Amino acid sequence: QVQLVESGGGLVQPGGSLRLSCAASRSIFNIYMAWYRQAPGKPRELVAFITSGGTTNLGDSVKGRFTISRDAAKNTVYLQMNSLKPEDTAVSYCTAVIGVAYWGQGTQVTVSS
Repeated sequence: QVQLVESGGGLVQPGGSLRLSCAASRSIFNIYMAWYRQAPGKPRELVAFITSGGTTNLGDSVKGRFTISRDAAKNTVYLQMNSLKPEDTAVSYCTAVIGVAYWGQGTQVTVSS
């Protein structure tokens, strides 16, 4: 099992940046982890993932703007979000797959002027 706690969300103007953090209660060195987001009235969307081997990938809507990374020493995965747009407004969730998927409670990202 693992507990996940997201942080770093908030209100930002279009074009701005935020860095989300997902702190895990155990080592994440060999765990697949990902960030999802869900906007009101829309299904949950995969934003980015990082495999146990460190391979990363991003959803088409965020490529070139977002970066996923991890700090194994801190048991933390990050999502750096740059050039934010109003359509990035959503609740962002961190997930870790250890046989089953574990989810954090989510953090709100609002992009608005």
